[in-house]
Amino acid sequence: MVLTFTPSSYDKTSGGDKYNVETAEILANEAQRLSVADATPIYEKLLLLFPTAAKFWRQYVEAHMAVNNDDATKQIFSRCLLNCLQIPLWRCYIRFIRKVNDKKGIEGQEETRKAFDFMLNYVGADIASGPVWMEYIAFLKSLPAVNAQEESHRMTNVRKVFQKAIVTPTHHIEQLWKDYENFENSVSRQLAKGLISEYQPKYNSARAVYRERKKYVDEIDWNMLAVPPTGSYKEEMQWMAWKRLLSFEKGNPQRIDTASSNKRIIFTYEQCLMYMYHYPDIWYDYATWHAKGGSIDAAIKVFQRALKALPDSEMLRYAYAELEESRGAIQAAKKIYESLLGDGVGATALAHIQFIRFLRRTEGVEAARKYFLDARKSPSCTYHVYVAYAMMAFCLDKDPKMAHNVFEAGLKRFMHEPVYILEYADFLIRLNDDQNIRALFERALSSLPPEESVEVWKKFTHFEETYGDLASMLKVEQRRKEALSGSEDGTTTLESSLQDIVSRYSFMDLWPCSSNVLDHLAQQEWLAKNINKKVEKSILPNGTTLLDKTSTASISTTSTKIVYPDTSKMVIYDPKHTPVAGAGANAFDEILKATPPALVAFLANLPAVEGPTPNVDIVLSICLQSDLPTGQSAKTGIPTQIQSGKSGVSTQLPAGPAPATSELSGSSKSHPVPSGVSLKPTSNRQYGKRKEPDRLEDDDTSTVQSQPLPRDAFRIRQYQKARASSASQTGSVSYGSAFSGDLSGSTGG
Repeated sequence: MVLTFTPSSYDKTSGGDKYNVETAEILANEAQRLSVADATPIYEKLLLLFPTAAKFWRQYVEAHMAVNNDDATKQIFSRCLLNCLQIPLWRCYIRFIRKVNDKKGIEGQEETRKAFDFMLNYVGADIASGPVWMEYIAFLKSLPAVNAQEESHRMTNVRKVFQKAIVTPTHHIEQLWKDYENFENSVSRQLAKGLISEYQPKYNSARAVYRERKKYVDEIDWNMLAVPPTGSYKEEMQWMAWKRLLSFEKGNPQRIDTASSNKRIIFTYEQCLMYMYHYPDIWYDYATWHAKGGSIDAAIKVFQRALKALPDSEMLRYAYAELEESRGAIQAAKKIYESLLGDGVGATALAHIQFIRFLRRTEGVEAARKYFLDARKSPSCTYHVYVAYAMMAFCLDKDPKMAHNVFEAGLKRFMHEPVYILEYADFLIRLNDDQNIRALFERALSSLPPEESVEVWKKFTHFEETYGDLASMLKVEQRRKEALSGSEDGTTTLESSLQDIVSRYSFMDLWPCSSNVLDHLAQQEWLAKNINKKVEKSILPNGTTLLDKTSTASISTTSTKIVYPDTSKMVIYDPKHTPVAGAGANAFDEILKATPPALVAFLANLPAVEGPTPNVDIVLSICLQSDLPTGQSAKTGIPTQIQSGKSGVSTQLPAGPAPATSELSGSSKSHPVPSGVSLKPTSNRQYGKRKEPDRLEDDDTSTVQSQPLPRDAFRIRQYQKARASSASQTGSVSYGSAFSGDLSGSTGG
């Protein structure tokens, strides 16, 4: 049974995401198996969502070409070609043109030639356009020439196309150059020498640019579908790849004329928009690039296309309106602002504000005032509109009375908005109207709940501290403490503190005390707020502890919502620093317990290294020449104690079921190994193979001197040292351990 997808089933299979790429790919593959009539609705659905998906357009048009539906094919090409500058789609177009004009004689050949010129004018700069240039050259060479004049005309046309192709950085530029040399030599060797020497530098420049451009092009996924940005890593990488390519092209690396360079930049932007179709910043960059270059009309067309692609983007509308206003097209700009307002019901407060500002700039004070009176009746009118218009009247129109009336009118609607109260207070402060300022604070604080009045109280207190006398200052501070004593963000004590002094006698970034004192006061303030809270134990930021259960689990000098780590037991890392023995012993013991016995034995055979990484060849030679145990038994020889010869510190290793029958160190005293201690062998160590206890009698005759020399230089030097000292040393020895310390003959601490 074959499942058939339909446009109605697309929404179900996409999981509610209409831009689901996997579902779109499945649907496109399914459409290829259907008849043209059945596949058409599917393609139309896909192309409505992905209008720049060249591969979907190509599948769609090839389905009609397969059944020789020429009219439908032409219509599809007219819809997609100029917006999808992709070589496979355009080559499909040229195949269709050649097929249609194949039997029309000279007239058909002329139409095909025009189609090639049309194609190369749009996609000739593509790095993959080499086959198109070759196909066009082959087509021109195949044209019949009746007389010498037509032959000369044909050769001239071929030469012109060749000379354009060899200066275009494409994948086939080297092959095109070879073909051009052969062509010129076949026509006239004498003429060829001059032409080739003339175009050789241009070709070399194009080839160098191709190699650089290829690095940027290779980073781009040419099969990606244009979807709204989701913030995925792949999307970010593609965005960056396109930005790098655009920056490269804007630098005019080939040093061609401005017109040709601009044409190549436009081509790159158009290709970029095939994949970044839903990215407003790409549209904006494209439009502003046109505008900076003086092509205002081209910039306007880009903005119009952008708004068609992203109709909900307010940013692009404002940018478009700004461009129209900057060039004096006031009515065009006004239409854009009106489109943001719509019918007024769905308009945002920001749209009202920006339109008022636009009217004030372009039509004057009365037009702005008239619209404000209408806008305040809108359900979308918030306190922001009142603040914006009042400040406009105050700063631009120099009309403080009008501004005061607007604020008063808004106060009737937005008394519950603390931000509005603060803006109104700032306005009155500018007017130096202290009487109305205090009246405003009293009115607002009498109606606002305590949890919403914190900022207003701060503003009121700051005002009195700055402009009031001492009596009013102290009175407002006391009232603030009383009002906020029960709120979460307020104070919990009515007593005065040094914090009040700091607040009253500071100015901007000037403080009556040092930063350390400020931190200390902040800590004390926190303790005062939490003095009645009980927890098991808490550590203060300075490392001290509270044992009387009067603190909380998380300490913050600025906010109780921030949890700070305990830094009192942290040790600063220093490679040259040797910490005190015993520090970090628990962590080291845990590591040793989790280490397999075979790995411990391997580590015991490694040379001690302090500094650079050891040579890999030396490590491998030790691995190959070491007898590593394969299991844990009574004869494995797993060391049960590890000792640092430098620090004299050792620790007990887990031996599992195996008895502790041998030691890397003869020390009879065990100590924990500190974390970070440099475990380094001493200079008087004996080197040799460690003997297992139950084989001591059999190996008595086996000495270091009797063992064969290894083949690597590192081991040879170690054995030479061992031979030099073996005569005076006795007992079991340990070979090259990174953990062992003194010779195992030692029996005392």
